[in-house]
Amino acid sequence: MPATAALSGDAVAVGLVRAVGWFPLVGTIVGAITAAIATGGALIWPAYVAVPIALIFEARLTGAFHEDAVADFCDGFGGGQAADDIRRIMKDSRIGSYGSVGLILAIGLRVALMIALLDHLPPLRAAGAIVAAATFGRLVVVVTMAAVRPAPIGEGLAKDIAGGVRPSVITLAMLAAAPGLITFLFINPTALLQATIAALGFIIWFRLLLMRRLGGSTGDCLGAAAYGGQLLLLLAAAGR
Repeated sequence: MPATAALSGDAVAVGLVRAVGWFPLVGTIVGAITAAIATGGALIWPAYVAVPIALIFEARLTGAFHEDAVADFCDGFGGGQAADDIRRIMKDSRIGSYGSVGLILAIGLRVALMIALLDHLPPLRAAGAIVAAATFGRLVVVVTMAAVRPAPIGEGLAKDIAGGVRPSVITLAMLAAAPGLITFLFINPTALLQATIAALGFIIWFRLLLMRRLGGSTGDCLGAAAYGGQLLLLLAAAGR
């Protein structure tokens, strides 16, 4: 029985590692739904009404997975000093002042950027940017997993795929990101290049922060990285 359990656990780990490569495609699907609701809603209401409606649907669809990670990350790194304190705070289901402020600002910035896109771009171009941002954020997660080892007492996804994100997985993730990024590449190649350069800088900084403060990454850190990646591409797309 122990041997069978071990084999089963290894099979699950292998399957999870393979699934990581498809994260960007999942982002594309989620982004397409969000973009459809936002652009469709903007035909009926002002953009500042349509965007919150779209994000409400998205939060229901994803279970506010990344938003929860952003709040936990901000709470942990804002209120904790030692690694044990940071982990303890991030695991706490309650949200503190750092988490509240961080989440409000992150969502607020995303809302503002999406409104700017809908107000200043044709609907299809705005939708392409929203889809690309959702795809790009998940691609940032995969690269972050490869760049930052799991924390010594990691939690969730970061721990489950310890050492499993190899170059082949990153290659798969890039291929899986193609459907969500190809349209944006033709629409605004400069913004995609800017977002890519900014994301590489972000990942380097993020790695230094996580290794220094926590000794590695956790599931909440990866979720926060996904949200950061989305914001970077939206910032590039909405820039003048």
